[in-house]
Amino acid sequence: MLKLFRATAILEGISYLALFGISMPLKYWAEIPGPNKIIGNIHGILFIAYIILTVVVGLKYKWSIKKLLIFGIASLLPFATFYVEEKYLRKQNAIQH
Repeated sequence: MLKLFRATAILEGISYLALFGISMPLKYWAEIPGPNKIIGNIHGILFIAYIILTVVVGLKYKWSIKKLLIFGIASLLPFATFYVEEKYLRKQNAIQH
């Protein structure tokens, strides 16, 4: 479960950057809306999966409310899912093994 959450955190971060760094500029500056729909849908699915996995994994590992909030807020900030994956999830994965 933790590996899935780590992968989702990374993919959600990549999709966030692709959405706001590539497809939004294409849509609004170059008037090419197609990629925005595709990347937007992918990002939406990954965002929802990330939030659900935050709750599921948080409950499984008995995370504090503070830690759950950190992960939730990370989903809203660019690069933050990479940070929490590195700081919290890799450490948790090392503890498991």
